[in-house]
Amino acid sequence: MTRVLLDVDTGVDDALAILTAALSDAIELVGCSVVWGNADVDQCVRNTVEVLRLAGHDDVPVARGAAGPRAGGPAVLAPEVHGDDGLGGCADLGIEPPVGGERAVDLILRLSHEHAGELELVAVGPLTNLAEALDADPTLPERIRHVTIMGGAAIAPGNVSETAEANIWHDPEAAQVVLDAAWDLTLVGLDVTMTSLVTDAHRARLADGGAAGRFCARILDHYLGYYEGWTGERASGNHDALALAVATGLVRTTLSPVVDVTVDCTDGPARGRTVAALEGVWGEWPDRPGARHRVVMEVEPGFEERMVDLIAAAP
Repeated sequence: MTRVLLDVDTGVDDALAILTAALSDAIELVGCSVVWGNADVDQCVRNTVEVLRLAGHDDVPVARGAAGPRAGGPAVLAPEVHGDDGLGGCADLGIEPPVGGERAVDLILRLSHEHAGELELVAVGPLTNLAEALDADPTLPERIRHVTIMGGAAIAPGNVSETAEANIWHDPEAAQVVLDAAWDLTLVGLDVTMTSLVTDAHRARLADGGAAGRFCARILDHYLGYYEGWTGERASGNHDALALAVATGLVRTTLSPVVDVTVDCTDGPARGRTVAALEGVWGEWPDRPGARHRVVMEVEPGFEERMVDLIAAAP
């Protein structure tokens, strides 16, 4: 089993990732650190607690993290994509977030010691918590097995600007800190997540499943509606769950060169763009000596079907 710490900003696609991690026999979910992003951080904490309870894993620790970007400024949220509550208008607003307790940085550092050399850190929101953990303990990379990030766009267009993907765009300065750290890191960005689609047919299958499946069908209704307005199809990228799947071996990558990646942290129109050194023959990019950033460009097909089967079958 792969021990996973998920760093989430729990909206609709995060919920799919959390349920996949909690229900899979191949994964031990040891914690969820929470950051602002799809909704404000307190709502994201509530959503995380709700999803874990639904999966029967309310024993997994949940820790509140950053409420806004590293450099200050407003915390831009995504109600048009995920609904005002982050879960397509279906969140249980009566859930009280944990008061006091561990902060996200403390949870990340504690679990890195408890599972030194074994912990897979999967970040599917803005990277503010990870950057703050590196500030608090620069030796953190020595204890992490690998870092997988849902974020970036190497050659694909962005989803918040012409070039930038949302998680990186929300906090480019934090993303650059995380990319600069001395750990091996995989980026699962829009190049591949927009080819791994959750469709209305998947939503219908989930609606015929157990409590977790029916919950996912409800929250996906709003999410798929947003994508229909954007792309013309009721089909969404399977962003966060695909990153989890890559990190844990639930899906195999078929094209993932190791190259150098930087983030545009300027205030211009390219802010938040991930710049990947993909040089060579088109579609056959070679690994670059000394690089530490694996950029996933293609994966084997079929993960969405397995994910839907797993969630729908949950009692």
